[in-house]
Amino acid sequence: MRLFLAINLPSAQRSAIRAATEEMRAAAPVISWVSEERLHLTLKFLGEQEDSTVYGLRARMRDVASNIRPMTLTLGGLGAFPNLLQPRIVWMGVAHEARLELLHHDVESACASLGVALEGRAFRPHLTLGRAKKPVSRAIAVALRSAARATDFQSTIEVSTVDLMESKLSAAGSRYAVLDAAPLGGD
Repeated sequence: MRLFLAINLPSAQRSAIRAATEEMRAAAPVISWVSEERLHLTLKFLGEQEDSTVYGLRARMRDVASNIRPMTLTLGGLGAFPNLLQPRIVWMGVAHEARLELLHHDVESACASLGVALEGRAFRPHLTLGRAKKPVSRAIAVALRSAARATDFQSTIEVSTVDLMESKLSAAGSRYAVLDAAPLGGD
């Protein structure tokens, strides 16, 4: 099973993000844009895991989540990795939230205890909006950057669960399924 841990967004937020980024999508049609229903914040990509690992993950994620209070995240700001003139990943930012950082740290520790490798880079919370499968022309990159700078979007979401997700790959793209939702607690 191909798994990841995520914070899913309410459908109203996903629709608002889709509408706010329409100009960017039009400016860079060569980008493979993430469909509205698949927008989420990845806490940790777990890759291929045995079915038996799912049971341990469910238990550990419920333990981790129960120690973190629900939180409000602020979404906004558009960019790309490594940058908007050489976009590989186009993203929407997530403002710093100490509880999100703590949640990510605890998720990493819990996964490591189950034998899942630690992430080798710093956690940079974001929503992936699109991916460039090959280098983007300078003209398209400039148009993308201009559209990103012209987009004024900010929204908040209430986070109350950490979701264990399965990603099923197919010729039509990946499909996501929630395997478990671990409620945040920490009162």
